[in-house]
Amino acid sequence: MKITLLITVFAVCLVSSCADPTGGNKHEIVWKSLFNGKDLNEWTIKIAKHPVGENYANTFRVEDGLLKVRYDGYTDFDQQYGHIFYNTPYSAYLLRVEYRFTGEQARGGEDWAWRNSGVMLHAQAPNSMLQDQDFPISIEGQFLGGNGTEARPTCNLCTPGTNVVMDSTLFTPHCINSTSRTFHGDQWVTAEFLVLADSMIQHIVEGDTVLTYYQPQVGGSNVSQFDPAVKTDGILLQQGYIALQSESHPIDFRKVELLDLSPYLRDPHALRQVLALAGNKTE
Repeated sequence: MKITLLITVFAVCLVSSCADPTGGNKHEIVWKSLFNGKDLNEWTIKIAKHPVGENYANTFRVEDGLLKVRYDGYTDFDQQYGHIFYNTPYSAYLLRVEYRFTGEQARGGEDWAWRNSGVMLHAQAPNSMLQDQDFPISIEGQFLGGNGTEARPTCNLCTPGTNVVMDSTLFTPHCINSTSRTFHGDQWVTAEFLVLADSMIQHIVEGDTVLTYYQPQVGGSNVSQFDPAVKTDGILLQQGYIALQSESHPIDFRKVELLDLSPYLRDPHALRQVLALAGNKTE
């Protein structure tokens, strides 16, 4: 994994070395599998126009060891955007997701949602969403699949109810593309997200860092039917929930795993070691 060298507001330095300069390494890498390949017991579902916990039309399911998003129970998608939230919030972590798009888009899905899904970072709690709310207030790592001909990068940034800082300037547009290559067809893609509390987030695709930004915070629009009490613009997002999307195109997830980095935030040397080890992981 190539992780760009940057300095965060925590005075944390991330370097692209692969070993401890002293020749040793005292830290053990422990990845936590958020998806166990068997069930969704550790997850909470929230689909727009439905109450928290209702898995409308069996949208989210586990089959063949995969977490699948399907729409065979829908007559019309009707903007029923869905999210499945892991029940534990996190602050600083490295998240690894393996996904693939498959099949045909649900009837009634928006044109922009074709081979479009994502993972929500620092998301609000599902229980704090109103029934008709479309997206959680969060930072979205947007997944896009190629159409076979045109360039269509993945692991882009979208900002439902949030803003970030890029190039020392508050970034307020809804989305911005990453520098990733395009992945056509139904191939598996490995996406990683390095999240350091309210300081910095990086998007990494197949080992290449494709997007970096800072100071994720509540703000802006691009989210509807939310409770105003949970949206205080300007508040930095120090932690939140991780959620996977359903946006009308079928998608499979075969791995969702997390390396908790919160113990190392105030120890740059230890953080460097842990990230170097994480980058050396091969499977």
